[in-house]
Amino acid sequence: MSPWIPDVPPTLIGLLTPTPLAAPVLPIVAGLLAAAYLAGAVRLWVWRRHWPIWRAVSFLLGCVCLAAVTGLAVENYGYALFSVFMFQQLTLMMAIPPLLVLGSPGTLLLRATPHRGIGRAVLSAAHAGLRSRAGRWLLSPWLAVPLYLLAFYGLYLANYADPLLATTAGHTLLEVAFLLTGILFTIPVLSSDPLPVRLSHGGRALDIFAEAALHAFFGVFLMMAATTLVQGFAAPTTAMGLDPLEDQRLAGGLAWSYGEAPTLLMLLYVMHRWFRDDTKQAAAADRRADTHGDPELDAYNAYLARLHHHDMQPHGPGQPATQKGSRHG
Repeated sequence: MSPWIPDVPPTLIGLLTPTPLAAPVLPIVAGLLAAAYLAGAVRLWVWRRHWPIWRAVSFLLGCVCLAAVTGLAVENYGYALFSVFMFQQLTLMMAIPPLLVLGSPGTLLLRATPHRGIGRAVLSAAHAGLRSRAGRWLLSPWLAVPLYLLAFYGLYLANYADPLLATTAGHTLLEVAFLLTGILFTIPVLSSDPLPVRLSHGGRALDIFAEAALHAFFGVFLMMAATTLVQGFAAPTTAMGLDPLEDQRLAGGLAWSYGEAPTLLMLLYVMHRWFRDDTKQAAAADRRADTHGDPELDAYNAYLARLHHHDMQPHGPGQPATQKGSRHG
């Protein structure tokens, strides 16, 4: 089934209009994820076990955004306009993953899954994943950053976009890849779930800065390009009475501006957690020092006492003890 390609310029209402889809893969995935998460959260609430409302709202909002950006007419316009497709890509990679990750689905899975029947098998698989070398590799920045490079520079500058976007399967495959890339990048940066690898706060901030630079430079490149990068968008864009080059510059503006907003929010969240954790550690250290003393401070005081004792000793036969720093006439 071929997708319906619009032939009129988009409006906000037109983009948000429900339309038949050729391959509604991600909207179905969004519905299944929302149903599974809500079932787990309700299970905990029925057991009178605490689960934060804000985490549930965050995850469900991510599912709604995923269904909307790939399930409404914006999906059809994504076949015709580079700017709309870039909006979809940025949303799938940078806006939706933080909403899903902040919902802590891994912790919910571990707490709400029953320990018998198929639930026991699910928990065993989850624990095996936490201990696996493959899990550490998948969540490593050495994988996430190259994937980001491929998603922007490799896809468009190496001319892979045209053959992939020419088919419904290729278009859908790219959307799935964008979402997975964003999730793999976001989990080590924002997740509070148990993980096989845990980055330091400084490492998380560094990853965010690297990601921001990658798509910001790409956006500037698109805005300055004198030729179109994806020829497949030229014909449908022209049929709407729009200039493909101007639409490409709009796509670059989105990559440079819209892509920075989620990045800034992620950075603020990481810095907040960094400050909070440092404050907790300092308070815990003060409590330990009040109760058991501070070993470093005690060692330093003992060192000063030894120096003072040494300075008070006689330096030779018949010489009186002198204090360090005294002057002799």
